Amino acid sequence: MESDKLKNNLVQGINTTIISPRRWGKSSLVEKVISEINIEKNDIKTVVIDLFSVSSEEEFLETFTKEVIKASSSQWQDWMKSGKIFFKQLIPKISVGIDPSNDFSVSFDWNELVKHKQEILNLPEVIARNKNIRFVICLDEFQNLTDFPDFENLEKKMRAIWQRQKSVTYCLYGSKRHMMTDIFNNSSKPFYRFGDIMLLQKISEEKWISFIQKSFEKSGKNISKNWASKIPQLMKNHSWYVQQMAHYTWQKTKSTVDEEQISSALEELINANTPLYQNEIENISATQLNLLKAVCKGEHQLTSSKVMQKYKLGTPRNVSKNKLILIHKDIIQEIESGYEFLDPSFELWFNKTYFKIEYLDELS
Repeated sequence: MESDKLKNNLVQGINTTIISPRRWGKSSLVEKVISEINIEKNDIKTVVIDLFSVSSEEEFLETFTKEVIKASSSQWQDWMKSGKIFFKQLIPKISVGIDPSNDFSVSFDWNELVKHKQEILNLPEVIARNKNIRFVICLDEFQNLTDFPDFENLEKKMRAIWQRQKSVTYCLYGSKRHMMTDIFNNSSKPFYRFGDIMLLQKISEEKWISFIQKSFEKSGKNISKNWASKIPQLMKNHSWYVQQMAHYTWQKTKSTVDEEQISSALEELINANTPLYQNEIENISATQLNLLKAVCKGEHQLTSSKVMQKYKLGTPRNVSKNKLILIHKDIIQEIESGYEFLDPSFELWFNKTYFKIEYLDELS
């Protein structure tokens, strides 16, 4: 199982990068594993930082410092002492409010931070050795750091310092698959071969059917194998969507599932995500939208004269450029027979919006 592999890696000190399309359950997987490590391993302190809203290198370094210090001890008095004990060149400004767990902050003079950022990047190793503990540090949406103006320099420093640490293990993951692949699987980049790369795979339909039926049975409800199979089929075994649709179906079912509950659940799922899909469309060009229409219709030869003319795709060069853009945005992916949507719910919405194909036509 992927959770067993990830836990073994982190406990054994193997840095791990998780790469998969968005909404494939990376964050849930990490949360599950970290929860188990917290219960089972008293000598390992865990840190989970979501970098989604971190907008600058300064904010990243200060957040990194704060979370590492907080994880190192359950006593806020120890957090206050850490400024004197663990820093040699930097002088942090540390404050604690009425509720220490929520009102704890760390800041630095930016000019000094630029000169001595290596002291922060090596902070977990220094604390780990001092306290005879180990750290597991998980950084979600890691690719967001590439937006920082001086990321190349930061990237080199992180790799140089982190690869030497003996008491710290890193789990790095994010929702932009192609950016993550470029960071960790490109031989010209500093993080190339930083650790084990886990490529999350889809759970099989049979396992989903069993999981869904058992989950319904536990709450005294019934779903036949036939209707249980429709959920992963419609959602193409996409973890996040299968679980979301199964939940909506369960909510709408009093005793036994039939087509009415499946139909209503699917409608609710797509309605809930429609603003996201509308935003997706608003942020692509007209020719990229036309390319999506061609993919939706199962066209394989996107640069053929017939297809380009039919869907108004422009020149072969335009097709190639737009195809790469849509792939890098994780909207479509290349498969053996051509291209497909990565998001099954988005594809259903797209079909209805642009081709008037009803959602449940997919059930027939």
